[in-house]
Order: sequence, then structure tokens, then C-alpha cells
Amino acid sequence: MKTTKAAVAADGSGAEKNEALRYNPAEIEPRWQALWDAQPDLYAAEPHTSGKPKFYCLEMLPYPSGQLHMGHVRNYAIGDALARFMRMRGYNVLHPMGWDAFGLPAENAALKNNTPPREWTLKNIEQMKVQMRRIGYSYDWAGTEIATCLPDYYRWNQWFFLKMVERGLAYRRSSKVNWCPQCATVLANEQVVGGCCWRHEDQIVEQRELEQWFLRITKYADELLDGLDVMPGWPEKVRTMQRNWIGRSEGAEVSFHVTAMANTAPIKVFTTRIDTIFGATSIQLAPEHALVKEWVKTDAKLASAVEAMIAEQKAARETGDIGNIEKHGVATGKTAVNPFNGETLPIWVANYILADYGTGAIMSVPAHDERDFEFATKYGLAVKRVVAPNVDTEGLALPYGEEDDAVLIDSGEWTGEAVLEAQEKMARFAEEHGFGKKTTTYRLKDWGVSRQRYWGTPIPMVYCTNGHEGVKAGGVVALPESALPVLLPEQIEITQEGGSPLGKVPEFVNTTCPVCGGPARRETDTMDTFVDSSWYFYRYTDARNSSAPFDSEKANYWFPIDQYIGGVEHAILHLIYSRFWTKVMRDLGLIANSEPAERLFTQGMVIKDGAKMSKSKGNVVSPDLMIEKYGADATRMYALFAAPPDRDLEWQEEGVAGISRFLARMYRLVGKYSPAVRYIEKGVRGDEISPEQFAGQTVAGAALLRTLHQTIAKITEDFNGRWHFNTCIAAIMILVNEVYAAEAAMDSGEVDPATIAELLRTLTLLLVPFAPFLAAELWKDLGETSDVFQQPWPVADAELARESEIEIPVQVNGKLANVIKLAADADEAAIKAASLADEKVAARLAGKTIVKHLVIHKASGKLVNLVVK
Repeated sequence: MKTTKAAVAADGSGAEKNEALRYNPAEIEPRWQALWDAQPDLYAAEPHTSGKPKFYCLEMLPYPSGQLHMGHVRNYAIGDALARFMRMRGYNVLHPMGWDAFGLPAENAALKNNTPPREWTLKNIEQMKVQMRRIGYSYDWAGTEIATCLPDYYRWNQWFFLKMVERGLAYRRSSKVNWCPQCATVLANEQVVGGCCWRHEDQIVEQRELEQWFLRITKYADELLDGLDVMPGWPEKVRTMQRNWIGRSEGAEVSFHVTAMANTAPIKVFTTRIDTIFGATSIQLAPEHALVKEWVKTDAKLASAVEAMIAEQKAARETGDIGNIEKHGVATGKTAVNPFNGETLPIWVANYILADYGTGAIMSVPAHDERDFEFATKYGLAVKRVVAPNVDTEGLALPYGEEDDAVLIDSGEWTGEAVLEAQEKMARFAEEHGFGKKTTTYRLKDWGVSRQRYWGTPIPMVYCTNGHEGVKAGGVVALPESALPVLLPEQIEITQEGGSPLGKVPEFVNTTCPVCGGPARRETDTMDTFVDSSWYFYRYTDARNSSAPFDSEKANYWFPIDQYIGGVEHAILHLIYSRFWTKVMRDLGLIANSEPAERLFTQGMVIKDGAKMSKSKGNVVSPDLMIEKYGADATRMYALFAAPPDRDLEWQEEGVAGISRFLARMYRLVGKYSPAVRYIEKGVRGDEISPEQFAGQTVAGAALLRTLHQTIAKITEDFNGRWHFNTCIAAIMILVNEVYAAEAAMDSGEVDPATIAELLRTLTLLLVPFAPFLAAELWKDLGETSDVFQQPWPVADAELARESEIEIPVQVNGKLANVIKLAADADEAAIKAASLADEKVAARLAGKTIVKHLVIHKASGKLVNLVVK
């Protein structure tokens, strides 16, 4: 039967007792979570063959420390809101979750608590998963969950390592490495921040010489750099950080022969300014340059000075200020010849030249380099100007480093040449004459992945004791794929002394050579934990595959990731490694994409007491406590409401309480009118109500519908663009306030029953991305038996959203006189007439002559401007 206005009014007044209903998330939310847990495929993506448009929504996976904090909640709430919205928009959504489960914290916790890392990690995973479920994140746990510490995952780390060995991308060499005494292991360059360990912010990193495994990330340096120019969906700050880290420098390498030392290799110098070579007045070598190591053997005075410089560099590295070191040096007494002009240049050892940057040697051109100028001034070395502006050079200050609109002077046959053209010609000249070549250098170094710790992926290599054809005794041999996974022993004694703990497990170490069958020793280093996170998101697409890392057809459907969400602190570590791994997998033929993610979003931090939430600062807020007091919906909704997601959020518990009060208002509102709404005939609801059905709306009903559809439009636009979820939630609050303000009209029957039904059903659907528990509860209360998460997202009706009246400012000689209200479709003549009829405007016009009367149309609306005299 049709519900009349009177019936709704009577039912509404009869439902006044519902006003006393108390919103109780502690009862509502666990009940719904239990129902959802009983449906393991509730959030499962459809097969890649579904034919539907896909949307891969991903937040960075957490380390299983045992407890979530509000920083986690915010990150995951952003992704969950987006995933729920896209499902309702009709997309096939992949929204997975897993655990970055290897790494030092578990091992350190094992040392502290005498608990095996595996046991500690898996227990933490279960605790955090309970927390995530309680918050209501829409993850496909059954189909996608991974833990990187389990063999079914890390065997594929080993498989990739073998593939990289085959292609020369993984290799072993002796190298000076970064060593963290607290971690008792090597750190990659990217894991050293300001000279300190990335995990221990006050621990100075030492330099040690060790045999290590490296991945040849430098092979992809150009592609990693150039790819940043075609990634508009990534924040510019992240792309800039990666550009600076890769640090490509174009220039030339030039050889300077050492005078009177025929058997000595020439000194190779990399320079980006070969055009200044006629101004070189000395050669400076790093203290650890190969030639210096030879010369100090026969020169005790030089040896003492060099030893002091090496110690100084080491100290500077460890405090992170190597670039600010006070520059000094020592003359070697030896000279080298400038190949361009035959001049003899003194050779110095300087403390600010680094052996591992460029060639470990520079040509010093004081007139055109600030650093060289400082050094030359200190030691009285010559300063020769060879570059000048292509204008009057009177009073030119040195050093002068410009390249554009500059020319060479006193530079032999190149005198008068423009600098940029001369660079090209001089590099070519050096190459033609055999003493140089054009070259490119990079700040980026190969990725050292060896870790002298237990809790990580075993490296699938052995050392053949006796050797065999092609392999010397003790030489390295790759295991066959059939030997994978190399399992990590579960019960071992962990210490931080004497190298990797695995080296103390004979049953792990002692093995046989897969080639000759003789005795062999396993590699006891494990892989850097960033190996695990470099490709985990591909495994999500096929997490149960036991015969391959993933099915390429599935991966090619889902990739690239449509939206990746995580902290900007991963710009160098995780994000650059994952881009490298993607390119390697592409070259292996596993995938078609070259970049892992189409769009990247870096959320702001959660701040409390003026600092980022962290256990070390003791300012962590547990979501469990907030959920217990206010509910999961209020906790996650506050994380979205308190600030735009790209800004830092200043934590205030009162804000969570405020959100809880708002949700209680919604609960009471629906509770009051849901009995009446349930009487509305099926099929007359939501988007199915046409504008014609509302043609006879009262003013109150039309106003509510107008705000409703304006709210739909705003939220939809924000999800598709700037993600200002705070203003989305604010718009819902404004709409709810308007509905409350119209209660009298609704109770009296002035608002049509269908309008009330559309209002409450649509409000409930708009709430889904932000407060899924309450949305499910309200949907049921409104008489619905279908799954609210499977409903289509509301569509804004432009006609219903159109304002009936508009406000038009009226200016007299450029100053605001008043703001008048008119029908939205008023024509220009009506607008002019109304502006002249307004009392305040008329008062301004008294005794004056109107020269111009203009109606100006602007993007923000209309404006009347009267010019009088």
C-alpha cells in the first residue's frame, strides 16, 4: 500500500520513543564484524576475466610490531574509503593486505624476550589482524594475505635472486660498507640518514670492508631517472627526491699522466666542465685513491697526513656532514700533465675528495669552482680565469661558474667558443686523441643486499669447498631452482657477535655442491628486508600460486596499481627499489608494465604533543582505546575528518568524541523515521525517483532534495579528485543538520514520504566509505535485506541539485551596496530591475546619475555593477 503523508506523520510521532535510543557501537560493530567474518569472499575481487574495469587500491603493508597506532589507522582509512567508493562505482576492486614480516625488530625482540622471531612475528600478525578487522577495513584476507617470513613467499625472493645471478644483476664483491653497531649488520646507502642508522636515529654508522652481495640497480639508473618525467600521478616531492638520489651527471673523463713515472697508471678525472680544463692549476686525489696507497708506502710524512685525512673523512661520514668538512690537503711532491696544453700540475691529496665518488680524483679549477677557489686561496695555488660572460668582463668576481651566455678565454683553439658548444667539442677532441671520453656518472650505487642477521631470506648460494671445472676452491655456486626454498632454521641461538647467527648452525651451513656433489658451505648472509617489499604487491594478485611468483595474465590485468598510499619516508628506500624490481620482472617477461603504480599518495603524519607518534617518544595513541570509548567508525572517521589527508593531523581525542556524537545523531534520525520508510513501496527510492515525481514538492521537500544532491555531487567530485575527505564528511554533517531542522515539516506531512526515503537511504550510502558499521546497521533498519556495500553509489541529479534562488552582490562604483536574492533563472532585465528596487541600493543612488548598469557573469556567479556620478 502507498504511505500517505498523514501515515508518515503519525508513524513519525509514534516513533518519538526512538529518540531515546542510544547509539552503542560496542554492540553494533562486533555484531556486524562477526557477520562479515563469516563471509570470507565479502571483499574478494572478481576474476581477471570478469570484463569489468579494474581498480587496484593498495596501502603499504605494515611491519608486524604487534600494535597498530593512529598513523596506521589514518593510512588504511584513506585506502579503505577509496576502495569502498570504487566498488560502489562498479569497479572490480583489489584491496589486499599482508605483512612485511622479516627484519631486525623481530630479531632484536627475540634477543630481548627470549622468544623465537617466527613465534614473535606470527603472534603479532594475529594481534594486528584482529585490530584491523575490528576497525572494519575491507581487505580480502582469504584471497590475498601474505607474510613475507613464510617459505611460500620467500622462496620467490630466492627464485628472483637466481634469475638476477643468471643475468649478471646479482654479484658478490668486497666493498666498503655501512655498518650499524646496534643492528650488527650492513646497511644500504639508502638506509643511512644523516650519517645515522635509519632504525636507530642516534646511532652513528661505521665504515667496514666486507664481502657482500649486490644487486646491479645502476644498470637501470637512466630508466629510473627518465621514468620520473612521465609519472604525473606521483607527488613532485617524491620524484625530486629520487632524481637527487640517482644523481646523474653528464661530463667527460680525462686522463692526466703522472710525470716521470712511466709505469704508473694515468690519473682519471671526471669533470662536468671540461671547458675549464685550461684553468686547471692542480690535481687532487682522495686519501684512499689507489695511487696514494702506493705512494704512502715510501713516504712516511705523506702517510701520516693521509691517515689523518682518512680518519677525518670517516668521522665526517658518521656525523653526516661530509659536505661541510673544513677543506685541507697535502702536496705529494709529484706532478701530472694536462693533456690539453702540456702544463705540469702539482698533485695534492685533499680531505674533501671521496674515493667512491666519480673517479676519486679531480682537476682543480679555482677560478670557476667555489670549492676549488677556497682550497687554492688557502694554499696559494694559481687561479687562472678561462671562462667569461659574453659581455664586458670588467670587475668580474671569482669564482665564476656560469655556463649560459659565457665564452672561453685563454683556451687555445677553443678561445671565443660558447661554453656549451665547447664542452661537446673538447670531449670529442679528447676521445679522438685517446686521453678522454664523454661519460656519465651517478650518485646511485648498486644495492647491497647482504645482511649479517638471522631473520631474513636465506641467499640461495653455496661455496664449493674443493672447487670444480670453472669454479675455484671456495668459489660460489648458485643452487638449482629445484632446491628452493632454502628454509630458514626455526630454532637457533641468536647473538650479535661473530657474524651471522646462521653461521653457527652446522646443519644449515654444511651442504653439498649442486654441481660436483662435493662438500660445500651455504651462504649465511640473509637478504635485506627491502627485497621482500620490492615486489609483494605482485604476489597479491595470485597469492596462492605454488608454481610461480604469480600468474602473468593476472598481474597484467591488475597492474599498474591504480592508487598506492603510504608515507613519504619511503621515497628513496622502498619506492626506488620497487621501481627497479618492476623493471627486472618486465625484462624477465613476467609483466608488461614498467612502473609499479599509476598514482602515489603520501599521507601526512599523525602528530601528538608536537611530534610524530612513535613508541620512542611515548606519544602513541592506541586505536583499541579509542574504539573501546567511541567505536571503530568514529575512530577511523576522525582520522579522515581532522585534516586533509596530505596534511599532518594534530591528534585531539575530543575530535573523536565529536564524531561519535554526530554518528549518534544519524542513528537517532534513522531510528525515528525508519519505521515509516519501511512502508514506502519498493522501487520508489533513491536514484529511481525522477525529477517529474518531485515536481510537486513543497518548499521544504525541494530544499532537502537540493542539499542532498549537492552533497552527492560534492563527495563524488572529491573522491575523483583532491580527496578532501574532511570536507566530504562536513557536507554530510551539514545535510544531517538540515534534515534535523526540517523535522517539523517532515512530522507534519509537509515533506513527501518518498523524499524522506530517498534522504535516509542516500545518506546511509554516502556514509559507507567513512563509517561502514553504522551504514550497515542503518541500511538494515531501513528495511533493506541486501548488502549495503554492493549498492551502486548515488548519482547526483543536476536538476534536483539546482538552486531555486541565487544571491547576487550589487556594487555601486565598485563598493558593495547589498546582496539581493532572485530566482536562479531570472533574466538580465529582472536582475537589473531588482537591483534598482532594493532599498539599500536606492539609498546609494539618491541624487546621482547612473552612467552604466552592468550584469557581469563570472565563474563564481553573477554580479551587478552600477557606475554613477
